[in-house]
Amino acid sequence: MFAACLPGTPLIQIGGKWTAKIVRCLEGGPRRFSELMVPLGGVTPKVLTETLRAMERDGLVTRTVRGGVPQRVDYALTALGRTLLGPMAACCDWSEAHLPALLDARDAHESTGRPAPS
Repeated sequence: MFAACLPGTPLIQIGGKWTAKIVRCLEGGPRRFSELMVPLGGVTPKVLTETLRAMERDGLVTRTVRGGVPQRVDYALTALGRTLLGPMAACCDWSEAHLPALLDARDAHESTGRPAPS
């Protein structure tokens, strides 16, 4: 068994609420912190900071501080972070293809308390 598959702390937190959204926001290139806040409406500055730090720790993003007053801080996907774009696109494709069946199964479960037959 591979060490990465063992129970315990996962290597990366891609399952977190904001990580995948941040990856998508950085797909087009570097952005400043304030530029990430707008498309991520609903994230607090504290949570965004924590998520970006965790992503930097995991090698998914880089944080570049530029001089000036005030200092400019840019975040960008690393080569490793960009490798998430393909699997994320596959998940989006799957969701689009199977959303009606998933919603039907949820409706059936809520109305009967039992899973829909397959």
